[in-house]
Amino acid sequence: MSTATFPRPGAVLADLLPATTASRARVRDAALVIGGAALTGIAAQIAVPVPGTPVPVTGQTFAALLVGASLGARRGLLSLALYALAGMAGMPWFAGGASGAGGATFGYVLGMLLAATAVGALARRGGDRGVLRTAGTMAAGTALIYAVGVPYLALSTGMGFGQAVAVGLVPFLIGDALKAVLAMGALPAAWKLANRR
Repeated sequence: MSTATFPRPGAVLADLLPATTASRARVRDAALVIGGAALTGIAAQIAVPVPGTPVPVTGQTFAALLVGASLGARRGLLSLALYALAGMAGMPWFAGGASGAGGATFGYVLGMLLAATAVGALARRGGDRGVLRTAGTMAAGTALIYAVGVPYLALSTGMGFGQAVAVGLVPFLIGDALKAVLAMGALPAAWKLANRR
């Protein structure tokens, strides 16, 4: 929970990767965007069905939040947009190998676009550099995912909003808390390690 001063205020972890020229920075950024999309797609394959709901527990949301925090708002948005567009085009890397738009859980993918952007903006303001700040950043990102995902679930399935909350939010709160704890350890630790170099 240190409030150590870091040498580059306004930086995110990806900014610490060297790029000596503008063209190398573009190559670095493109590789980071593609890598973030791939990480999210791979994490989405960790999918555990939850009885009574079409929404599985996945690693996808955790990856999307880490991508946003590590890459920043612009690269995080581009990364999740690439992930979403590739999945809509048929790449089987949505939760459990699904693809295409319009499924009951597609709203969560759209929410991840917003969440990665917001988490990236908060990380650029230091929201990933301490345990409590990281907890708040992850909570904000998770709330955005649900703010889009749950209403989309209700609309796409015809269930009422209360039922959508019951099957598309409540069963996942404990898992989201665990994901936040992981991020609370990982992101500040990565900054401490970077600060030692």
